[in-house]
Amino acid sequence: MFVYNLKINGSKTFKYIFISIVLVILIIVAAAIIRIFIGASNASQNSPCSPMNGVSQISAKNYTNILKAVHDNIDNYVGLKIKFTGYVYRVPDLNKNQFILSRNMIISSDYKYVVVGFLSEYDKALDFKDGSWVEATGEIYKGNYHGDMPILKITEIKNTNCPNEEYVYPPDESYIPTDSLL
Repeated sequence: MFVYNLKINGSKTFKYIFISIVLVILIIVAAAIIRIFIGASNASQNSPCSPMNGVSQISAKNYTNILKAVHDNIDNYVGLKIKFTGYVYRVPDLNKNQFILSRNMIISSDYKYVVVGFLSEYDKALDFKDGSWVEATGEIYKGNYHGDMPILKITEIKNTNCPNEEYVYPPDESYIPTDSLL
């Protein structure tokens, strides 16, 4: 039978464990910082809402986040040019040159939805029937419809088919609006 007598120096052991834990924490923090900077640079280069030719493209994924941000901070977005797909939706108290460029936002697990969208103005608005899908480009300005409201002044519009991603989802809580980039 072999018996080993192992003598452990408590202060040295504590130092080694403490240094090891600190190094692991530093490596984790460094990796997180690197991922944040890499993600930020990739997002600014490849973002689907980055302006192309001065026009921000809105997709089904960022639609409600942008809609919420614009409604919450109208003044920050006045003059911004946007492009997106939606369907024509009218309510009785709109002017003849107005309609809501809409999407259906799912609000429950059983696919109940509400209509959300940008109040839009176009001189030939009556050329587009209710429920018809269009792709529109326009500029946001501050108008009045039951209070201050962002209104999209349409500069280009064309009929299109219903998109694959017909529905949109409520804004996520992690969205942080900016006034420099949608």
